[in-house]
Amino acid sequence: MRIDVIPSLSEVRSELLAGRTAIVIDVLRATTTIVAALESGSAGVLAAESVQQAVMLRGKRDVLGGERRCRRIPGFDLGNSPLEYTPEAVGGRRVVLTTTNGTRALQKAAPADRIVAAALLNGEACATAAAGWKRDVVLLCAGTAGAFCFEDGLCAGLVVSALQRLCGGNADVSDLGRSLAACYERHADDPAAPLAACDSGRRLASIGCEADVAFAARVNASDVVPLLKDGILVPLAPVRVHLPS
Repeated sequence: MRIDVIPSLSEVRSELLAGRTAIVIDVLRATTTIVAALESGSAGVLAAESVQQAVMLRGKRDVLGGERRCRRIPGFDLGNSPLEYTPEAVGGRRVVLTTTNGTRALQKAAPADRIVAAALLNGEACATAAAGWKRDVVLLCAGTAGAFCFEDGLCAGLVVSALQRLCGGNADVSDLGRSLAACYERHADDPAAPLAACDSGRRLASIGCEADVAFAARVNASDVVPLLKDGILVPLAPVRVHLPS
């Protein structure tokens, strides 16, 4: 199994995706929010590239969520904080989500054979699913404004490290993948500290979203694997959620 890492959207090429499993990563915060929404019983998440597209795709019962410049889009039901995506807010309802980088990354992954959304929350679960499909893997880091982000690299390292363990000698990992795995292993005992110290973590803290960063730092807290199916991200396996009566 070949494992490659695309460090940012500016480096996406269709030949790196075609026929592979694509694992899309935007830890702060889109893929973390997608996992939170599905954990809370959302019927699925539709990733829209633009605000206009999100508004156009919204159905009557859908929840409209998203951000630009880290802040909720005016007129939207929710922003991009995973803490907003509670069972009361999204349980049983589809979410139409648009973000600055993460939902664009999901759309750019379209040439892949399978597409899943990974965060630190569910990195091990995504690696396990990818290993089971026995296809070459490419990890696509959303980054910010075309540039690499530390937090996405940390998550990529988590997934690569798990894939190496699961696939053993069958894992042929790129140099960047090996470097990111080593970075993750260095910080595995306390990922919250480097996450808070990175550019994105400090940017979110500056607008009062420290709790989002702490939430996103919970490694392997979820076994939900958001899989793109017929254009909607849904759990690979059913999620049992206790919704309010």
